Parts: sequence; C-alpha cells; structure tokens
Amino acid sequence: MASALCALLLLAALAGPICLRLRTSPAFVTGRDGRLSTSTALALAWTVILVWLLLAILGYGLTAGGGVKYFSGSDGPLSTLTTVYLPLLGGPYVALIAAKAVVGLRVERGSLAKPAAPSGRRPLRELIANDSGRTDLVDLQYVTLGAVTMLYVVLFFLADVGAGLPRLPEEIWALTGAPAGAYLVNKMATRANPVITGASVSGDRLTVEGGGFTPDPAGRPPLVTVDDTPLEARPDPLTGALTTTLPPTAKPPLTVVVTSRGLRSDPYCYEGPAVPAQPSAGD
Repeated sequence: MASALCALLLLAALAGPICLRLRTSPAFVTGRDGRLSTSTALALAWTVILVWLLLAILGYGLTAGGGVKYFSGSDGPLSTLTTVYLPLLGGPYVALIAAKAVVGLRVERGSLAKPAAPSGRRPLRELIANDSGRTDLVDLQYVTLGAVTMLYVVLFFLADVGAGLPRLPEEIWALTGAPAGAYLVNKMATRANPVITGASVSGDRLTVEGGGFTPDPAGRPPLVTVDDTPLEARPDPLTGALTTTLPPTAKPPLTVVVTSRGLRSDPYCYEGPAVPAQPSAGD
C-alpha cells in the first residue's frame, strides 16, 4: 500500500507541472494551425506514463527491492519493457511523426486546408474534433482507446508495484498501434474541404474567414451559400477571407456554407453580434 501511494505521488509530481504548463501555454502540443494535436498529446501522455513506471521501479528497487539483485534475472521488473511497453509507445510516436509529415506535405501542395485556430485558450475537445469543431470518429477512437490502455497499465502497476512492469499480454500493443494506424490513414484520406472558422456582418457585407477558399481550375472564386441562397464572393488577396453582399431579407441567425472546387464546408451558424448585458435595476 505504501509503495502504491509513493508511486501515485511520483505520478502527480511528474504530471502536475506538465498539466499546469499545458494550461497556460499549450504551444508544444499544438499543430501548425494552433489547435491541440491529438497525436502529440497522446505521445506526450505515453512518454509521461513510461517515465513514471521506470522511475517508480527504480525507486522501489533501491529501497524495498534490495538493490541491484532486484533488477537481475530473465523475469526481472523490466523484462517486458521491449516486448510490451516500447511497442505501446511506438504506435503513438509513429503516428505523430508520420501525421506531421503527411499534413505538412499536403498543406504545401495545396491538397489540404489548415486554417488558423481562433485565438484564446485551447479546449480539450479539439483532441477529438476536426478543424470545423465537429467530433471526428477516428480521433475519438484514438483518444478513447489510448486512455483506456493507459488506465490498464496504471491500475495493474499500482496493484503490485514490487512486481515491476505489469505482465500484460504482448498483443496489447494493438490497442495503441491499430488506432494510431487508423488515425494516420484518416490524415492521408482527408479531402481538402474548405473550413469556416468565423463570420462577421457589417451592414450588408458578410465576411467569412477560414481556409481552403481556393478558386476552381477555371479561376472562379468559391461560392458562399447563406440560408440556401447562393451568393457570389470576393476573396481578400491578403487574408484569404471571402466577402459577399447579403440580400435585404437575410437576418441572423444565418447558416453559411462555402463551396470550393466542388467541395462543401461544414455549415457554420452566424448568430449575430454579441448583445452586451443590461445592468439590473439594483446596479
């Protein structure tokens, strides 16, 4: 019981500062678009778990374990390191490196749009959402199965710290490897659909911000559809945003869709400008 408590305290000492850093400055787990990176976050989490396991086993071996003899033998506390735990760590890191390479190449070639994320604190929901903010099933399964596997490892280790790395079946690597593979294939297969990140109205002018707003092969600009009404749009050469003139009958809330090269964005709902709160009678 005492060894499990010490191991928990060590985990808190490792993960606590990292979580605080992520809360204030999450830049090192974000992608090139400024959103939280699923592959980076999971690779970081698995790194923390493995470092914690090794440090906890080292601490136990130097105290209650009796020293060097604790680590010797073919059935020692680290015997499953290369057969189970390094493959568990390898899946997320392969997905991280390959996803960065795939996304970078597709962005450079123009076959994928990665609009900048809105400023402000990054919500954890970005780990399971696409660039439009909608839940992505592939990202969801990757995060969920990764979290469940981490829970297995942590709980089995705490149940018997003295036994070293938990004797989990070698096939458990599939719980990180297979989801990581699906995540990578999804990155390769994602089409370059336009993405709307924001919209604003000034008078009768609608401005749509996002990415992937490229002309078609004939040079025609993207089409903006507002409440099922197609409108001609003009791209801003500096920011890439689209501007269009709203019909007189268009009033918020508005459902905005951008069509570029025959591909449609997810619908974006513009609710209208924020209304300032009115002071109460007692203020």
